Amino acid sequence: MRLPVLPAALVLATTLAGFSAAQAQDAAAGEKVFTQCKACHQIGEGAKNAVGPVLNGVIGRPAGTYEGYNYSPANKNSHLTWDETTFRDYIKDPRAKVPGTKMVYAGVKDDKKVDDLLAYLKQFDATGKKAQ
Repeated sequence: MRLPVLPAALVLATTLAGFSAAQAQDAAAGEKVFTQCKACHQIGEGAKNAVGPVLNGVIGRPAGTYEGYNYSPANKNSHLTWDETTFRDYIKDPRAKVPGTKMVYAGVKDDKKVDDLLAYLKQFDATGKKAQ
């Protein structure tokens, strides 16, 4: 019995689909990455400003604008909006992205951890409610 030969395009598509799934953002893993952020930041319902600002709804928010937090002039005047690309650059090396920021953090260098952290953060709307 002869097995059917799959077209190369189908094999490639199946392989790429599997690769994409393996590279997908993982919010549960991102919650673990966030444990290092908890020293300064809060997220979720009831979150309050601490050493750093609340991170509810951070993706899509202009930098330096969370009410009640005393941002550095560098952050307030950065003219950044926290989209995925900007956040990725910032979290890898905050002081390189925003010279003069008061965020003292070495950064997350691992791309997968950054992906997962983004997935975790994106779950929370501006009020701290977690998307279902």
